[in-house]
Amino acid sequence: MKRLTGMDATFLYMETPSQPMHVGAAAILDPSTMEGGYSFERFRDLVESRLHLLPPFRRRLVFTPLALHHPVWIEDPDFDIDFHVRRAALPAPGSLEQLAEFTADTMARAFDRTKPMWRIWVVEGLENGHVALVCKTHHAAIDGVSGAELLVALLDLEAKPAPTAPPTKPWKPDRIPSDLEMVTRAVAELAPFPLKMAKALRRTVDMTLSLRQRSREPDTTPPVSPFFQAPRTSFNAAITPHRSVSFAEVSLDEIRRVKTALDCTVNDVVLGICAGALRSYLAGRGELPEEPLVATVPISVRSSDEKGQLGNRVSVMFAALATHLDDPLARIEAIHESTAAAKEQHELIGANTLTDWAEFAAPAVFARAARLYSRLKLADIHRP
Repeated sequence: MKRLTGMDATFLYMETPSQPMHVGAAAILDPSTMEGGYSFERFRDLVESRLHLLPPFRRRLVFTPLALHHPVWIEDPDFDIDFHVRRAALPAPGSLEQLAEFTADTMARAFDRTKPMWRIWVVEGLENGHVALVCKTHHAAIDGVSGAELLVALLDLEAKPAPTAPPTKPWKPDRIPSDLEMVTRAVAELAPFPLKMAKALRRTVDMTLSLRQRSREPDTTPPVSPFFQAPRTSFNAAITPHRSVSFAEVSLDEIRRVKTALDCTVNDVVLGICAGALRSYLAGRGELPEEPLVATVPISVRSSDEKGQLGNRVSVMFAALATHLDDPLARIEAIHESTAAAKEQHELIGANTLTDWAEFAAPAVFARAARLYSRLKLADIHRP
């Protein structure tokens, strides 16, 4: 039994019927070099043989009665691999557009919280004999870095990989704890919270004073102010459960060449590409605002000591996307200045500030507030 961190649990509390909080991926594979030929059963057996390398895949949630504390993960005593690894097929011709429609449909559906919250569809019938993997996992279990580590454990870089090392000890399912056990454990774990909150408050006050002092220095580039300062677009509205997916291909080598030429980062170039796409789309609809759009950019705060640990170690920064600039090179340079200022601000705030305060989120209040916000469509009312 393992308690979710406040940051992990936040992704549960933010979830509403119109806003599922899972992350996903679609990968297209060429099985023509697979020794012995491809079959769904072989893939299913491969996943099962590597479950000891994929710890979240056998864990399910147990919620604390009265929402006294964050939920816990337990090793699911009713785990069934066939519930999570599914087979699907596209009708001819099996195009990218059809795969996108299939992916959109799967991503629009929320997880059953009484089971481990992950699913892989093996999609057959693609053009050229290819096979696709459409995967999704709840954000409460992984962030970007830990999700990438799970993919490394699942996928191989060669057609004939070395045999997977067996687990050091056999997997043992947990007993589902009783309500009394959950309440007793929650009360004991909540006892030190007032002291922890006082320490977090003191660190936050120190951080605020440091930010104020830094902002008064003459060489400081003002960072983006994220609170109700972004221009309104048709994107900033209450959302529905429906999703659309489309695929595009970008050369990483090309991105690196641009990065080197402009003396910026790969992330700056990627943000520039996104900004260009948004600018073109909004201009085509006659909606391009004079002010630049603002992006919420997730950043990993995982230390080297935390490598290999699962769950969420993330924070955010805010960057202006310079969508008001027509020149793509000038746009990337402006984005680079904005992200540099945002990174400096984030260093002053501290990597753990967001994760520390997430620990004190009241489960019942947070979850009800998220549902109320969605139901009343408040995103249609306030400024972004």
